[in-house]
Amino acid sequence: MGNAMRGVIAFFPSERIQRFLVGDLKEMPLDRTLDLSSRQLRRMPPVACAFTELVKLYLSDNNLSSLPPELQDLRNLQLLALDFNCFEELPAAVCKLPNLIILYLGNNRLHRLPEELRKLKELNTLWLETNYFSVFPKVVCDLPNLKTLHLGYNQIRSVPSELSRLEELRSIWLAGNELQEFPSVLLGMHLITVIDVDRNKIRFFPGLSHLEGLKLVIYDHNPCINAPVVAEGVRRVGRWADSADEELEDVGSRVVSESTVDVSEGKCEEHHNT
Repeated sequence: MGNAMRGVIAFFPSERIQRFLVGDLKEMPLDRTLDLSSRQLRRMPPVACAFTELVKLYLSDNNLSSLPPELQDLRNLQLLALDFNCFEELPAAVCKLPNLIILYLGNNRLHRLPEELRKLKELNTLWLETNYFSVFPKVVCDLPNLKTLHLGYNQIRSVPSELSRLEELRSIWLAGNELQEFPSVLLGMHLITVIDVDRNKIRFFPGLSHLEGLKLVIYDHNPCINAPVVAEGVRRVGRWADSADEELEDVGSRVVSESTVDVSEGKCEEHHNT
């Protein structure tokens, strides 16, 4: 692709461009997988919607901002990749794919999700990283089979208590957001295996040793004064990760005490100056 491709696009009429970029799509792929990634497409080829037996459709890394209503005819589709495009809203047709299991929407311009998303009852993997979410999209809490949720690199400040409804959730990725506190709802989700809160603004971590299913917690690049205490065998990625839990508890308690004293003295000094 690159400058040569842009030159071709500028020279040929739109229909010929489409055929040039997509190729000769006449027959259903034998593996029921259609990969149209990185073709600089501005619209989805209509012929793709005729392949009703498709199981996987990759449209990643294009210039798409909409999808045709006919997409809903792909009722056997299990994987849809729409990442690295220009979507500001999720096309309605996506919410009408009853067998969808994996949905990639990262690196777009999404700031909300439609309520119709809850119709995707079979969805177990949802990637929404690097979008424009400032509020956690609560509609994802109505996806009963969701196992993996990636909401990293948005501007989310808190995680709602409704997340506890996701009884099948096993991994949640929240790196690169604006979390001021560790999401308390996760403390009651005993089957969760992976928690990623890297690159947030969390200052204190509660103990996580009671989470029986936890295997990995990533908490690096936070202004924290302690590390989360975890059960034996749980991997930690972050400051003090190699320290013993007993040492972490002592360090955390000491730093909390010192911070409390510093804050108290600071308030007294401020009052005195006033």
